[in-house]
Amino acid sequence: MTTEVASQIGTYRIDPATSAFTVKAFAEGLFSAFGHDPLIGVKEFAGEARFVPATFENASVKLVVKTASLVVVSDVKEKDRQEIERMMRLEVLETEKYPEIVFESSSVSLSRIVEGRYRSRVIGNLTLHGVTQNNLWISGEVWATNDGLRVKGECPIKQTDYKIKLVSVAGGTLKIKNEVKCSFDLSMRRAE
Repeated sequence: MTTEVASQIGTYRIDPATSAFTVKAFAEGLFSAFGHDPLIGVKEFAGEARFVPATFENASVKLVVKTASLVVVSDVKEKDRQEIERMMRLEVLETEKYPEIVFESSSVSLSRIVEGRYRSRVIGNLTLHGVTQNNLWISGEVWATNDGLRVKGECPIKQTDYKIKLVSVAGGTLKIKNEVKCSFDLSMRRAE
């Protein structure tokens, strides 16, 4: 990258107050019809996108999630909420040992749908539970707004790819499936 291009790059930071990030887990097993498909909300995250404005050249993305900030946001009994969050923090994510989840892009491509709206594909490295997996693909859409960007998308993640123990309750008759779906709706503002 030339010095001239580097000087043109703009930085856009996530505004957590106007953004949403969730993880949907899915129940399976004999009693899954009576179980929950927990929706987990990510409460503490930060990130930025860097690129040459108007062209999206030299684009890069970084996102950092605090694992201890994940909470159950679906409508479940308080007792179930506490048990799911306890299990998620202690047994699944091991938040004391692995306090952050980090995604860093290696490739970002956008194709214009209409003026100010783009289809995006971001490929990058995800570090979760002490394991880094390369070439994770995230698909989404990007809207240019008056004061920044709006980015929406999702990507599936297999827990076992990150050496995460799949949880089960009731003697294994209710389990959480290996694949979870991460969804995001991020508001990004130009950094000064």
